Amino acid sequence: MRTERGGRSKAHSLITFIGVSVLSGALAAGLAIPFAGFAGQGSEQVAKSVQDLPRELVVEPVAVRSRILASDGTLIATLYEQNRIPVPLDRISPIMRRAIVAIEDSRFYDHGALDAKGTIRAMVRNQTEGEVQQGGSSITQQYVKLSLVEKAKTAEERQQATAVTYQRKLTELRYAIAIESQLSKDEILERYLNLVNFGDGAYGVQAAAQHYFRTTADKLTLPQAAMLAGLVKNPTGYDPTNDLARARARRDVVIKRMLELKVISLRQANQALKAPVINLKRVLPVPNGCASSRYPFYCEYVVSKLLDNPALGVTVKDRDHFLKTGGLLIRTSIDPRMQKAAQKSISAHSKPTDTAIAAITIVQPGSGLVKAMVQSKPYGNGRNHTNYNYNVEKSYAGGYGGFQNGSTMKAFTIAAAIQKGIPLNYRINSPAQINLSGKRFRTCSGWTRDPDYSPKNSTHSGNLTMVEAARFSTNTYFLQLSQRTGLCSIARIASKLGMYNAQTLHPLDQVVSMTLGVGYVTPLMLSNAYATFAARGKYCKPLVVVSVRDKAGKYIDTPQIDCKQAIAPQVADGVNRVLSAVMEPGGTGGRLNFGNWDLAGKTGTIQDNLAVWYAGYAPNLAGAAVVADANLPYTNLMYRHTLDGRDISDPTGSGTAGPLWQTAMQGALKGMPLRHFKAPPRKMLGAAEPRPADEGRRPDENGGGPGRR
Repeated sequence: MRTERGGRSKAHSLITFIGVSVLSGALAAGLAIPFAGFAGQGSEQVAKSVQDLPRELVVEPVAVRSRILASDGTLIATLYEQNRIPVPLDRISPIMRRAIVAIEDSRFYDHGALDAKGTIRAMVRNQTEGEVQQGGSSITQQYVKLSLVEKAKTAEERQQATAVTYQRKLTELRYAIAIESQLSKDEILERYLNLVNFGDGAYGVQAAAQHYFRTTADKLTLPQAAMLAGLVKNPTGYDPTNDLARARARRDVVIKRMLELKVISLRQANQALKAPVINLKRVLPVPNGCASSRYPFYCEYVVSKLLDNPALGVTVKDRDHFLKTGGLLIRTSIDPRMQKAAQKSISAHSKPTDTAIAAITIVQPGSGLVKAMVQSKPYGNGRNHTNYNYNVEKSYAGGYGGFQNGSTMKAFTIAAAIQKGIPLNYRINSPAQINLSGKRFRTCSGWTRDPDYSPKNSTHSGNLTMVEAARFSTNTYFLQLSQRTGLCSIARIASKLGMYNAQTLHPLDQVVSMTLGVGYVTPLMLSNAYATFAARGKYCKPLVVVSVRDKAGKYIDTPQIDCKQAIAPQVADGVNRVLSAVMEPGGTGGRLNFGNWDLAGKTGTIQDNLAVWYAGYAPNLAGAAVVADANLPYTNLMYRHTLDGRDISDPTGSGTAGPLWQTAMQGALKGMPLRHFKAPPRKMLGAAEPRPADEGRRPDENGGGPGRR
């Protein structure tokens, strides 16, 4: 009994001393508390640790949610670790301020860093009951505690910031004294209301007002403010979405306390007590991350690009943290109108239940801005869903890694030929089948050959010009043309236009069948390369992140439009002329023409019908569509595969992928100015281009031939 009485006596002396010290201003002067004479060695250690603390608290910036916006400013996604929207005190309703002060620290504006009466009362009760059970912390001390938790980087630091010990209380007090000397009471209250947890994932009063009541902090009513103020003590326990009855009881405690303090009138209190706590059906969920975005695949690609940006942090982990806590405003390139048009096309020509997948990317020539990115499988892990983005390369989050692009590769052979001075009416005898076994093809490092290679045409054969061969997509013509130009020239042009292997990230293989498209590419890659032709040879790196601003509105360095003249304008003009013929009557893309637009394009079907493509463009938009088997091992689209719920009996670039491209581009171009391609120089045309004798007959789609890697 003596020991117990002695302990209580020492504790009482300690408490009394703290109270006297506070009231006399000793603590405010920054003096250490001499515990040794009161509570033994443990108190000496406490005193020393408190004395060693810095006199000022370095407050970390509060975690603020970031937003990703479309080009028109509409919201694409919200990213956060804590859903918080800081607001100044004058944008927080006076009744909210009074409610939080009434229930948490009614003498907040009257005392200093410590409410001596409340603290001594709490400490006496805690000591006599043998453990820390009652708080007594002022709003300033609570703000310090919240700030220390926010600042904690490790589990040990977080544990220290929340430990139920007198040492922690005295640590908070030392910092609170510094805070009170630096900030006004209103400034402290503003920071506190923006920092505190209001439950159900809402941090700060603005996010809480939006979440629970679909209003803003400046418009909160008395019953709303009382409910939010009551949440602070136990954000989970008093969360109305968890326990409505308990939330009501707590709200009513706040209202009665406000009445007791004469903050509100009896009439106001009675009306507030009768008001419903919350309409659970009106609680506004705040989606977090790309999975809940309306454009999830595009959103993930944007985030991947942001995580590549060193301006957001030294490491990827740092960038990810900043992205979710920095209050960034990220404006992207996506055009909701064009995205809607592309999605409408996907929905019209495919179904999520199809065994084949379809994907489309649309790019703006002359800027590289990615305006639309859609695919047929919805985002997710469920049946008929996927996490793969079939539009982008494998190096990005969810990137699939592309498909062999078939005869769309012939566009680069055309560019290489024009660049070497070969005219558009250049004729090559192009038989139905040609034996190229052992024939040498020039590469950038020497020569290559295929010992057993006899490719066929699936369309028109004969003594054809470049324009005619493109119109019919004649394999044997372009294989011979690629031998004349050399594979190195084709590879260099393709590389300058952003083409590479989307799976390995290596340059495209320089093999005999290169012009028939045996490298793995993506719709984004191909549409952007074709956009270079539309922009008269100006290549622009694909761009999805247009600008990034921090929460202060300051712009953060991010890659901007990056363009260069990759091929001569006249060369691009020549390519446009040749690929325009593809979309003229009799061409493989002739049925895909629409309106008064100048259009150019190219079909592509890879060996064994594993994928079919259509890539095409107007002067102001370019797009690429693919339909493919995305399952390993790949199988022929003709067998056991469906598109739009029907069996694919005859997969072709024009008939299968073409309609997806056509309706997407037609919708995307709607309302845009009508523009025309520039005619190539007359000398490039050569002699008059003869029209094929059977032009009126629609040729079968070229299958890209039995190309070999």
